[in-house]
Amino acid sequence: MHIVIPGALPEPEVAAELAPHLAQRAPTLARWLGLGTPRSTACPAADTWCTPLEHWLLQARGFAPAQEEHISAGLGPLRLPGADDEPVWLAELIHMAPSRDGAALLPSDTLAITAEQSAALLESARELIEDSGITLTPDTPETWRVHWPEPIRLACASPALVAVSAVNDWWPQDAAARPWRRLVNGLQMAWYEHPVNQQRLQDGLAPINSLWLYGGARRSQLSRPLPDDLRIETALQAHAAAQDWGGWIEALAGLEQHGFAPLADATPTVVLTGREQTVELDTRAGWLRRLRPLDWRRWWCNR
Repeated sequence: MHIVIPGALPEPEVAAELAPHLAQRAPTLARWLGLGTPRSTACPAADTWCTPLEHWLLQARGFAPAQEEHISAGLGPLRLPGADDEPVWLAELIHMAPSRDGAALLPSDTLAITAEQSAALLESARELIEDSGITLTPDTPETWRVHWPEPIRLACASPALVAVSAVNDWWPQDAAARPWRRLVNGLQMAWYEHPVNQQRLQDGLAPINSLWLYGGARRSQLSRPLPDDLRIETALQAHAAAQDWGGWIEALAGLEQHGFAPLADATPTVVLTGREQTVELDTRAGWLRRLRPLDWRRWWCNR
């Protein structure tokens, strides 16, 4: 069993204060952390163009980037399984909002997009899309597949990464991206007063006013399936990103009660992710380690 916990590696200056809370509120997790030898992997966003969780998932699938391709390109085939081996480009429906750093992105998983809303927005932009030469076909209400008229090479960050940084840092500026930028600019104008968004505003929801492009790799670049019995526990993620450590502690207690304690006798592989790092621990320790667990605070607080 693999248990992946995004947001479970706070920065060292915060971790020292949180460690006593982890020991008290999540004793099962604390015991696991003492049984395994930590294997740390750096995954700086400037190199990966994706989040540490996405980086771990792609490594687990055995993704092999092509030459001059960021590992984030593998998110296309990772998110959209299928039979063909064409490059898998995806466009996520998002909300783009002004911010102090230029613009901020709200990803689709925060927008509660319905299938009817997605279809209406796509239909309203049909002529604009056809004129661009780019084809968009719905995959899910939140994601459309992108087909280019000719092969293209673009570096695109994952929307999950952009959501916790700044749009201006990741907006594609390559000459090859001009048709995409032109299409997105047109969509933003077409959707500004669209009935879907007028209704969303009345309902207190952020409008769907843009698309974010990502992916581009082929399915054959993924060489193995994800581990069996994979569990991804995301309760800490938003609190860690917002540096809401009181909420983080309460969410951790909830994970202990509902997720970890029922598995107290298990020996899972535990994966923790931080801002630009993952740590993996195999808790299948020998008898000596079980008698004398490691002091996990030494590495958890000093990375």
